[in-house]
Amino acid sequence: MCTTGLNLKLTENGEVWTASEYVPYRAEEITIPPDVTPEHIPTNIVDYSAAEQTEEQLIEEVNKADVICVVYSVENEESLDQVRVHWLPLLRHCQNSSNTRPVILVGNKADLIEWSTLQTSSLFMEEFPEIEAWLECSARSLFNISEMFYHAQKAVLHPVGPLYSLEDQELTFACEEALIRIFKICDVDNDELLSDREFNAFQMHCFNEPLHPTTIQSLKSIIDNSISNGLRNNCITKSGFLFLHCTFIRRGRSETTWTVLRKFGYDDALELSDDYLFPKIRIPTGASTELSLRGQHFLSTLFVKYDKDGDGALNPEELQELFSICPKQAWDGLAQQGVKNTPQGWITMQGFMSQWALITLLSVNTTLEYLAYFGYPYLEGESQSNAISVTRERQLDWLKKQSSRTVYECAVIGAKGCGKTAFCRAMLNHSLSDTNHPPCLSTPSWYACTLQVYGQDKVLVLRDVDLESTSTPLTAADLRGDVTCLTYNHSDPSSFEYVARIFLKYFVDCKEPVLMVACKGDLPKAKQDYLLQPAAFCQKHRLPPPHMFTAMDQPVEKEIYLKLATMAAFPRFQAAWVLFYKTRHLRDLKLLREITASWWKTSITLAIAAALGLFLMRCLKPQSA
Repeated sequence: MCTTGLNLKLTENGEVWTASEYVPYRAEEITIPPDVTPEHIPTNIVDYSAAEQTEEQLIEEVNKADVICVVYSVENEESLDQVRVHWLPLLRHCQNSSNTRPVILVGNKADLIEWSTLQTSSLFMEEFPEIEAWLECSARSLFNISEMFYHAQKAVLHPVGPLYSLEDQELTFACEEALIRIFKICDVDNDELLSDREFNAFQMHCFNEPLHPTTIQSLKSIIDNSISNGLRNNCITKSGFLFLHCTFIRRGRSETTWTVLRKFGYDDALELSDDYLFPKIRIPTGASTELSLRGQHFLSTLFVKYDKDGDGALNPEELQELFSICPKQAWDGLAQQGVKNTPQGWITMQGFMSQWALITLLSVNTTLEYLAYFGYPYLEGESQSNAISVTRERQLDWLKKQSSRTVYECAVIGAKGCGKTAFCRAMLNHSLSDTNHPPCLSTPSWYACTLQVYGQDKVLVLRDVDLESTSTPLTAADLRGDVTCLTYNHSDPSSFEYVARIFLKYFVDCKEPVLMVACKGDLPKAKQDYLLQPAAFCQKHRLPPPHMFTAMDQPVEKEIYLKLATMAAFPRFQAAWVLFYKTRHLRDLKLLREITASWWKTSITLAIAAALGLFLMRCLKPQSA
């Protein structure tokens, strides 16, 4: 490989040396400073000579290199043959097949001949697709020297191989898939076309400057004159968008397509980078994650975009189209049963938003990832981390007796068969008598629904906790909630003892609000085989009285879920729960005296203020007269 003359030519400004007299077998390592290269990136050049070095040394250098320049002599036909039969196969052997370096094939000494060796370039490049570029140059006359290193840098920064198949003469599958995702993101109105406005927004995002209307029209003319389905209604179709990028690459402008791909988060392997998918978010211990108002607006807009028939629900085809720009759907059919759906099983707007609230609570990285897939950084012009809100620590909520969260987590705990799963399903209006939503053999572990607490929208998340027995320990996840619901079958004499022991073991000294729920309220009440009956137990431990509940009613009673959400919103502040208790319950909880005293204090304060104001008015009136 004749590389030494080229390397030395970059560093010498004096006379031209002849290879036989002045040029050594191998030059020392050379660094080209960034200010003299087109891409403004420093370039280290390492020379190799078979006359002085071994193949082991070649393998070592190749595996450290980003790009390889293979140089032959254009005046020596045998030199080019050696490239095909020896050097290129050897380079393949040196490298891992999954990480093949791009090759620039360079014919040196072009000043000594009057013909070109590039006629065979197509055959060479078909046999060795790792060849990114092939050119001829002259170290003596400096012909194409800078171009050679430009192509070498370009092969590293903007390689053609991942984008375009020379053999098939079309975009690679990975490149086409990435560009289709970008097209769908930029198609804001979801009409499968890019209008001039949408195309200009895409241009501004990628290149920070708009296109002149005449330039857009010129691009449309190129598309229209080249393919039949590239334009529709004077707008660019998906096929036209792909054709434009294919044309850029064929004309040696692969950097244009790479700029677009990298602006949308793709790395050199045409995969979305971790930095793009998972921006850093600091979450203190005890805090939780929710969708911010921006995140909620983005996802609700996304729902409307794909709800093409405008019926307020996403049918299977619409839901599949929404997730078509993602590797897979964010939830399966079983998980979707835990939110509001239509009788046909189609997810509603409320169910869609509740599902994302649940995902953000349990796995914020999943939400960040899918927001990136949906194009949040492009459409909102900011990192998707701004779509996430980190709440304050739960301990502070308990201290202040008020929570600023909008998503509340509630563990529903009870013995098997007590009715806790029916209790969870009933939050979604799925009663046991509802033929539209019959009980299933497989049920989700999580349920989420939007409720209003004192006029504000809150999402209540129920977790159906399965325990084999009271000896089965609760996990940290079971104990991290904003409120806990302990359920028992009030018609089963042995049912209450189970939750009573759970309470005494885990919650008796806990600040987290706890509510006892007597399920299967439509059945006759049984005396519980425990030291204390449920009402007496709750009174002793200053808990709200047991709430009677049945999942047989249609429609399902919603007061119980509103009560849980209110207890979560105002932990340890029982006066805020006043709407849910009758007078006797307030007296049992010793709240009536506190509320009455509070009203007396307020009334006396107002009376004193009014009297003082009247006195001041009378004193000031004569002076003004």
